[in-house]
Amino acid sequence: MNKNVLITGGTRGIGEAISREFAKKGYDLIINYVNSNEKAQNLKQELEKEYNIKVLPIQTDISNEIAIKNMVDTAIKEFGKIDVLVNNAGIVIDKEFEDRTVEEWKKTLDINLIAPFVLTKLVGKEMMKQKSGAIINISSTNGINTYYPTSVDYDASKSGLISLTYDSAVQFAPYVRVNCVAPGWVNTEMNKELPEDFVKEETERILVKRFAEPKEIAKVVTFLASEDASFVNSTVIKVDGGWY
Repeated sequence: MNKNVLITGGTRGIGEAISREFAKKGYDLIINYVNSNEKAQNLKQELEKEYNIKVLPIQTDISNEIAIKNMVDTAIKEFGKIDVLVNNAGIVIDKEFEDRTVEEWKKTLDINLIAPFVLTKLVGKEMMKQKSGAIINISSTNGINTYYPTSVDYDASKSGLISLTYDSAVQFAPYVRVNCVAPGWVNTEMNKELPEDFVKEETERILVKRFAEPKEIAKVVTFLASEDASFVNSTVIKVDGGWY
């Protein structure tokens, strides 16, 4: 029986790369998405055919607590259990600091921090029953040392996700390992809209002189879920190419 993984935001960018890496390793997938049902179904068909696994796409607005519970219940009903949870989904609303609204803060926190808490609470409880599991949160170096006033709510949410990682590791010890990956700049659709001068400046600050590819983040995530990381817990791993 294959192990299985629930990945939020699993059809785009880093999330899609994470889905693909887990598929390569023979995991069955529960892929959460909010838009683009066609893309989700195409990814399901592709991965099932190529890797002979089971893929269950679930369209869910994770800013809704009841919807999250229904998703988790569906996943457990279909798969029996959840071995790995990846809290990947996130949004960023870049805007001048003085123009930022409370509503935008709430929207960012709902997706980037509150949803991971709800998922961790629900899935962690099930993992404790089975006495095994791994939870990986996708934060950002924006939550550690790369702060931008135009992303103040995003930065705060990613810092909070790191704190959630530490607290959850304590809460679900000794059976569930909870770790965090903090990517730096990554070549995703979201970052293709960045000004050319800004990209050049940031690239110069990265020791390897380039942005990461999504699969480079995904490989760290699958490592943390594996038995190779059996003694790695309550840890944040920066994957930023040496940003300084």
